[in-house]
Amino acid sequence: MAEAQLQQFLEKVRQLNAFVALSESQPALRDALRACDQHHEVVALAAQHGFEIARRWGDSQAAATQPKEQPSNQSNLLSSSCPAAGEERVDRLIEGSGWRLERIHSCLASSPEGFWYDQAETEWVIVLRGSAQLQFEDEPEPRDLCVGDSLLINPHQRHRVVTTDPDPGTLWLALFWSADA
Repeated sequence: MAEAQLQQFLEKVRQLNAFVALSESQPALRDALRACDQHHEVVALAAQHGFEIARRWGDSQAAATQPKEQPSNQSNLLSSSCPAAGEERVDRLIEGSGWRLERIHSCLASSPEGFWYDQAETEWVIVLRGSAQLQFEDEPEPRDLCVGDSLLINPHQRHRVVTTDPDPGTLWLALFWSADA
């Protein structure tokens, strides 16, 4: 680890420790923290009190807030501007006969009330950035997903998106294929 990254890491630990100390001394803040259901709610609450705990220790401030421009023959799966709150953007990255690979960027997105995806294809999805909750119709509780979590969704396995993170959003990589391929 380079010295600059070490200093970023140590600063994040200091911010977290200071936020914890403040929450222990202020019962109202502790109650607000207890009421948080999502990681992004904790991050927002900390930011309201002047603490920056969301940025990963290896990211610069500019990298955390601005997508980098890429040459036309190069892409970065993590670089894009966040869609508007409540929306998602789907970019088809590559496709072949009976399959396609998509990058999905969601921002505070959720499936409409009562809507269930019921697709004929198999889908494998992984969270690249952020977090989300995905609900399967045959399961009583939504699944919490964070960076690195993946799921295999079988054809006609009804599911819906309960929530995704606010700006900078949730990035998914999704591979779809049909049994005929």
